[in-house]
Amino acid sequence: MKNKALRWIARDLAVLAAVTGFCGLTLAVAGDGQPPLPVHYSGRINDYTPANVKNGPYEMRGRWSLDVDERRGTTKFTADMNMETSDYGITNGIVNKDDPVTRGAHTHHILMTDGTISPDWQTFCPAFNPVVTGGFVVTGTAFITGNGGKPSFTNPSKLTLCVLGGVIVKYSNFTMTIGTPASGHFGTQAIHGVVERCAGPWEFESRDCLVQEEGT
Repeated sequence: MKNKALRWIARDLAVLAAVTGFCGLTLAVAGDGQPPLPVHYSGRINDYTPANVKNGPYEMRGRWSLDVDERRGTTKFTADMNMETSDYGITNGIVNKDDPVTRGAHTHHILMTDGTISPDWQTFCPAFNPVVTGGFVVTGTAFITGNGGKPSFTNPSKLTLCVLGGVIVKYSNFTMTIGTPASGHFGTQAIHGVVERCAGPWEFESRDCLVQEEGT
């Protein structure tokens, strides 16, 4: 009886693996003919706004996460950022180097729940040097806070995310480009970051975001 029960469990796990993509680490971009993508991504944001942004350039530091909804074919994105005027503000008189308050430190939380994923990254994503060789793009609309409340601009704003990489680390680079009206605060350029981790269902870590020896 015990052996029979174990066979039933093994059968059910095999069916579950086939249905959910357990062995393949998950969702493919619909219709693109590419290998399956992981469904959970996370990393850091480290960049600067242009100098022509009011009280800029700001330093931007934070974390981001991106989850792919297998059933709906959509994504959810969140980011938590802090910003403050960079040392360039000392040069143009915005910042008093002896008074950190003059740097205007503040926070933003960013949420996008209607993102759609596409393999057409070459159309929407910035160029890199060294060049990237593949990835995907997500587009949608973002709601953004300012210090946990309403920001100085209205919501929502268009948001474009790029998850890209090369032959050694398949998904290594991240960018986020924020459209109007929030671009008046963040700038219209791509904001850069790094992919630290990606995983499949049940948080099984994917090799697509890990350093591999070239050719392995």
